[in-house]
Amino acid sequence: MPGLPSSVTIWEVGPRDGLQNESTIVPVDVKVEFIDRLAAAGLRVIEATSFVHPSWVPQLADAEDLLTRLQPAPGVRYPVLVPNDRGLDRALALGVREIAIFGSATETFAKNNLNRTVDESLRMFDPVVRRARSSGLRVRGYLSMCFGDPWEGEVPIEQVVSVARRLIDLGCDQLSLGDTIGVGTPGHVSALIRALDAAGVAPDRLAVHFHDTYGQALANTLAALQAGVSTVDASAGGLGGCPYAKSATGNLATEDLVWQLNGLGVETGVDLRALVRTSLWMAQRLGRQSPSAVVRALATEV
Repeated sequence: MPGLPSSVTIWEVGPRDGLQNESTIVPVDVKVEFIDRLAAAGLRVIEATSFVHPSWVPQLADAEDLLTRLQPAPGVRYPVLVPNDRGLDRALALGVREIAIFGSATETFAKNNLNRTVDESLRMFDPVVRRARSSGLRVRGYLSMCFGDPWEGEVPIEQVVSVARRLIDLGCDQLSLGDTIGVGTPGHVSALIRALDAAGVAPDRLAVHFHDTYGQALANTLAALQAGVSTVDASAGGLGGCPYAKSATGNLATEDLVWQLNGLGVETGVDLRALVRTSLWMAQRLGRQSPSAVVRALATEV
């Protein structure tokens, strides 16, 4: 198909964004093995955990323990999410080389997720990004609610562009556009990426993060790739949601993404069958079936 990249970087979010919504605490040794299995399947960017306060996301209270136990695989990046200066302190103490911050395009979600206005959250992120950059770290900015908000409805493109431009100006190397409740459509995706490009945020600075609430995640991904984006967030087995937006369903499943990209001739470096085995293994430990269509289809063949 015309306009597609020759390769795509999959930003695997299963260990962080996927597991954070699990009510039953997953043991740290299971998390470490999960990350190791993902790396062995060929994923080269695996978001390992988040340095949030344990009362916010109890599932990720073991961040230090996890990173201490993790033995990095050659060529694999292990970014972590940090919410504030204290989170950055914890990350730096463990030798983390790549972080992500998490902002919102809407005021209501910013208040619910960060207990701050959009302006206040950006002011909070400013010293975090500056310190991280001065320490030689890569910095990603997540921007949630880019297409719709459960409280505010459809989010105007110009509103998203304004906050995105400010995050880039803070010093973020990359910006991940989040369809947090899964209401985006391919036309909306294309229009937003064009508007960002016109505002000086080129597609090569962007990633996309889709949820599959309305079954549009793969179609939206294809639209983003045709618009010049070549980094896609996905979660092994389709794990995930959002603890602060109850209408958010699971993330785009990494297996479903890889199946599509294989069919398009786009290189990912991922061994699909090894990845399916990993998601089946994790589903057993969570006590339920994976929501990924590809995992279910290949379950008896791997």
